[in-house]
Amino acid sequence: MTRLSRLPDAVREAVAAMVDKKALDIVLLDLREAGAFTDFFVVGSGRTTRQVQAIADAVNERLRAIGARPNHVEGYDHAEWVLIDGFDLLVHIFTVETRNVYGLERLWGNAGRIAVPETGLDSAAVEESSALGEPSTDDDDSVAGGG
Repeated sequence: MTRLSRLPDAVREAVAAMVDKKALDIVLLDLREAGAFTDFFVVGSGRTTRQVQAIADAVNERLRAIGARPNHVEGYDHAEWVLIDGFDLLVHIFTVETRNVYGLERLWGNAGRIAVPETGLDSAAVEESSALGEPSTDDDDSVAGGG
């Protein structure tokens, strides 16, 4: 289970930046117990390469604002698939077509998965609590997953 309230700030900021720039189909994969080389993937799409770059710029700005300077950015010029490497967080931003070709989320099927609502992670916690018939608090905002 992934406790939304216990996600690292960098993950929350990356997701918030993607929500702000209206990324499509944002998914957070918790890889901490999946034997991966990183802890989290945040995956999202843009409708155009220009939107993909705008999302990448926003993620970089938000990460730098909290002192989490990304180690490496790849694919920015072509913007079909931009990878932002923040060590324990990898942000993947695709065009819709490229995301469909690679199916990155399917490769990590054993990871905990959180589909992020258009309104962000705070809404995910509320939706999960509502689905369980429980009030939303910091301790009961978990999302089931493989992790």
